Amino acid sequence: MAETLSPCSPRGQCQPSMDANTSSANMDANASSSVVGGSVWRGREPFSIFTVLILTLLVLLTVATFLWNLLVLATILRVKAFHRVPHNLVASTAVSDVLVAALVMPLSLVKELSAGRRWRLGRELCLVWVCFDVLCCTASIWNVTAIALDRYWFITRQLQYTLLARRRISNVMIALTWLLSAAISLAPLLGWGETYSPEQERCQVSQDPSYTIVSTGGAFYLPLCVVLFVYWKIYKASKFHMGGRRRNAVVPLPELWAD
Repeated sequence: MAETLSPCSPRGQCQPSMDANTSSANMDANASSSVVGGSVWRGREPFSIFTVLILTLLVLLTVATFLWNLLVLATILRVKAFHRVPHNLVASTAVSDVLVAALVMPLSLVKELSAGRRWRLGRELCLVWVCFDVLCCTASIWNVTAIALDRYWFITRQLQYTLLARRRISNVMIALTWLLSAAISLAPLLGWGETYSPEQERCQVSQDPSYTIVSTGGAFYLPLCVVLFVYWKIYKASKFHMGGRRRNAVVPLPELWAD
C-alpha cells in the first residue's frame, strides 16, 4: 500500500500545502492588479474626510461649470435674437470654459490627488492637457477683453460703431483671440521648452524663461492692462455723460408766495 504523504515528512522537511500555494498566488495576483489598475494612486495615503469633502466640491464645481456654459451655448444657438453682437463674444467665452471643464479640470484633479502631485498618465496625455489648459484659459481671458472693447466702442463711438461694423470687428476679435491662444499653447510642442519630465513624473507648463515671459505677458498681463484701461475709459465716459445731463437738466423755480 502506498504511504500517504503528509505536509511535513519525518525528516522535518515541510512541503507547502495546496491551500497555501493558492492563497499566495491570489495575493500576488491582487497585488499586481492593484498596481496596474491603480498606478496613478500608488504611494498615496488613504484620503481623509477633509480631502474627500474638497474632492466632492471640486467635482461638483467641474460639473456645474460644464453644464452652465453648455446651457449658455444652447441658449445662444436656439434663440435667434442672440445671433448677434455681443452674444457671439459670450458664446466664444462659453466654448473655452466648456473645454476647460471637460478636458482640463478632470485631469487636474487626477494630478492633485496622486501622491506627491506626480503625473502618471504618460507624455502624450500630458502634452494634450497642458496644450488645452493654456489654449482655453488664454482664450477665455482674451474673450473677456474683447467683450470689454466692444462695450467701450459701443458707448464712446455710437455713430461710427454701427451694427455691421460691430459684427465684423467682433468676428475679427474672436479669430485673433483663438489664433493668439493657439500660438501660445502650441509653442512648447514645437520645441520651446519642455512640459513633461519622465524621471520626476512631472507635467507642467514650460518653465523656459523666454516662454514664461511671452506666455504670461500675452495671456495675462497684456489683456489685464487692456481691460483695466478700457473700463477706466468707460467710467470716465459715463461720468462725463452724467455731468452733461445734470447741467442740461431744467431746474424748477421756487414758488413765489404772495404776502
